[in-house]
Amino acid sequence: MYVADSRATPASAVTPEPQAAAQGIRPGRRAALAPTVLALGTVSLITDVSSEMVTAVLPLYLVAGLGLTPLGFGLLDGLYNGVSALVRLTGGHLGDRFGRHKALAGLGYGLSALCKPLLLLAHTLPAIGAVLALDRTGKGLRTAPRDALISLAAAPEERGRAFGVHRAMDTAGALIGPILAFLILRGAADGYDAVFTVSACVAALGVLVLVLFVPGRRTVPGRRTVPAAGAAPVSLRAAFGLLGRPDLRRIALCALLLGLCTVSDGFVFLLLQHSAGIADRWFALLPLGTAAAFFLLALPLGRLADRIGRRAVFLGGHLALLAAYGILLAGGSHPALPYAVLLLHGGFYAATDGVLMAAAAGAVPEEHRGGGLALVQTGQALARFAASLGFGAAWTLWGPRPALCVAAVLLAGALALCVRLRPGGEPDGPASDTRAPDAAVA
Repeated sequence: MYVADSRATPASAVTPEPQAAAQGIRPGRRAALAPTVLALGTVSLITDVSSEMVTAVLPLYLVAGLGLTPLGFGLLDGLYNGVSALVRLTGGHLGDRFGRHKALAGLGYGLSALCKPLLLLAHTLPAIGAVLALDRTGKGLRTAPRDALISLAAAPEERGRAFGVHRAMDTAGALIGPILAFLILRGAADGYDAVFTVSACVAALGVLVLVLFVPGRRTVPGRRTVPAAGAAPVSLRAAFGLLGRPDLRRIALCALLLGLCTVSDGFVFLLLQHSAGIADRWFALLPLGTAAAFFLLALPLGRLADRIGRRAVFLGGHLALLAAYGILLAGGSHPALPYAVLLLHGGFYAATDGVLMAAAAGAVPEEHRGGGLALVQTGQALARFAASLGFGAAWTLWGPRPALCVAAVLLAGALALCVRLRPGGEPDGPASDTRAPDAAVA
């Protein structure tokens, strides 16, 4: 099923009449979303069901089931998040170098699918750590090639909508996974093994959908399929050299600065529980609140980014996060407090996750798309990892409220600085694109 919008749109977001006529699209209507985007969204939905089934039960399984200490779990959690960030550059570069974004994404999804049954065999800290590292390696390998496929399949003025649809479908999986794991744990005699087994089957289905339904080549009419003559060779040095482009450097710097001031989800939920006095039995539902808001807002904010500019929506998402910090600092017993925080938290992700990739894609040539997106993703992920460590240390030394107050002040300062870092061109705007010099401008 294609996602289309029947409402009239500004001229910059409407398919030109000659091209629309050639594609059988009536003037004033949005073109149907590329099948590649919908197929990748389906793959991500299925894979996230599998991944979130494991994520939902993993802390309890490791601590209560295997008897790991909180320190041991903390080491695994750091490994779980850090490995993915470090491998993303490899996936993006190899996809560009060999022109096989689908193959690299398939390898990443396959590795993650393989890890699910391996959890049935791992019962020690080193073995579990190795399985989780392999799982995160798969995620790191697939993320940049997958996003490169989305950006290359979508027209420049539709990238925000394309990433919004993909992220919404991805987040739908994040909603289904924990609920499915909860039902399995309630109904199965050996609950953890049943969760891991079902998760492995679901992950294998996601790989199958990728192989059968995701095209290996981009399919946007009128787009280049080979690098232009004189284009820079695809190499790791050339990938890092992309930071010499002023527009991409500003985008990456903004993502890095704001990432350093972003409190991780786990801490946000703990702060919300502390501030609102939420009982322990309801704590597991807090991530579902964020995911639900993300799911509902991803597509509308992606469309808004196409219309008014991706940079504005990206910064607006961090304003929503700053507002959530303010509500947490204010505290109180108002029953609407948890809903407001979760709505703002989900809105933050909806306004930043896919929108950042849509903006960065406009500042990177097609032949370096995977590596360029991976640079931005890696910088942001490492910054958030550092922020998580810093916030945890501040919480330990000063307590939760002073630590959050410092984070809020730093985020406000970073936002003010990013507002001044205006791009020289307009790579984040509705109708921009970066191509080789001889490529036609849409």
